[in-house]
Amino acid sequence: MGENWRQTYLRSLPAVDTAVMAYKQNNPDSHYPHALMVQAVQEIVETLRRQILTAEDEKELKGMKLTPGELATRIDTWLSRLTSPSLRRVINATGTVLHTNMGRAALADKAIQAMEEAAGYCNLEMDLPEGRRGSRHEHVEKLLVSLTGAEAACVVNNNAAAVLLCLNTLAAGKKVIVSRGELVEIGGSFRIPDVMSASGAQLTEVGTTNKTHPADYENAVDEETALLLKVHTSNYKVVGFTADVSMEQLVSLGKKYQLPVMEDLGSGLFVDLTPYGLEPEPQVAKRVADGVDVLTLSGDKLLGGPQAGIIVGKRTYIERIRKNQLMRALRPDKVTLAALEATLRIYLTGNPLQEIPVLAMLSVSAAELQGRADKLAGRLRQEASTLLTVDTREDFSFVGGGAMPQTKLATTVVAVRPKSGSFSHWVQKLRTGEPALVGRVQDDWLLLDPRTFSMADEEEVVRCLM
Repeated sequence: MGENWRQTYLRSLPAVDTAVMAYKQNNPDSHYPHALMVQAVQEIVETLRRQILTAEDEKELKGMKLTPGELATRIDTWLSRLTSPSLRRVINATGTVLHTNMGRAALADKAIQAMEEAAGYCNLEMDLPEGRRGSRHEHVEKLLVSLTGAEAACVVNNNAAAVLLCLNTLAAGKKVIVSRGELVEIGGSFRIPDVMSASGAQLTEVGTTNKTHPADYENAVDEETALLLKVHTSNYKVVGFTADVSMEQLVSLGKKYQLPVMEDLGSGLFVDLTPYGLEPEPQVAKRVADGVDVLTLSGDKLLGGPQAGIIVGKRTYIERIRKNQLMRALRPDKVTLAALEATLRIYLTGNPLQEIPVLAMLSVSAAELQGRADKLAGRLRQEASTLLTVDTREDFSFVGGGAMPQTKLATTVVAVRPKSGSFSHWVQKLRTGEPALVGRVQDDWLLLDPRTFSMADEEEVVRCLM
């Protein structure tokens, strides 16, 4: 008898056909296909069934018996979520410039325009003057060579793919020597040893977590060694009693033993940002000048372009990498190449500190940010005084994306919170709005950092908060 309530609730679940018919009657102008309505009802009913079967007592099922109107609302919500774009625009007010969860680098206007133009038919692999098949790598190779000083270049879909492809090409079945202090893990639990294993290369660790010397590499070299690898630890720093092997020292060892030297540089910086308060970061052209044979880096971090894995280096190695059968599985599409080409052209002939959003955000002055924050706070106090408590305060922005972890950039944030109602519900409403507004929550205040949203976005920020 104690389970009668469960059976009662199970019997109250609507039949699928009945629910679909009721939804159609209540929504005669609905444009959704019949099969999609059936799928919606089936999933809703199955969810209710699981809740009933797993409930420990009847109290958990309060409100489970849906009226026809409530069921129609659920069906409409399900259909709307499925058919609405999942990828949505977000106003990033967190102060983290390369926010991985928000897609890292915001693209330059020229890159966005190039993507639109390439979205239809384009000369991705067609040599138009000659009227024959071309190579997709030609669209960016000359630009990369010009900007970095490398002999050759090619591009794949992300930096992990670049590392995998290079190791598979140059060291499959052979040993790769790498410092124990550089066996990094990046976001999503991807680890250098695991990528190396997947490539078919054999890991040879040398040195210790905090100290590695040239002799450690040299003592590990044998006839099975195929590559010397350096991994730039861009997402953390080991400080104190430390020592590592410089690129110049590693290149010297490579020449001595006739072994190629590769570096996974990661974030890939093309300009000097130290004048703007950022910590020193290896620049791509400097690494090439140091003599590295193969260099890999990301397109969507400090470069400020689309997600891509960029490989530059000596021609003899790049040609081998390009011919690897894995290249076809890892190559980028036309839209990515279009955005990358446009971004690289800004470095070559434009003003990257102004035109590339990532660099503009990182180089903006603290005084300008204070002025923008004061202006936004003043407007909110004037237009939303009955709704919001508004303040400004000094704070810090961050680079993000696994780059420059010790860098804190001075900023001024606008701190807001509602004068009534639930703070968490209000923040969620902003996060699920159109567009979504995401800031940094701290002690029941929502902090909005003007570093990571443009002046053009400020009108929408005000509208979201009203």
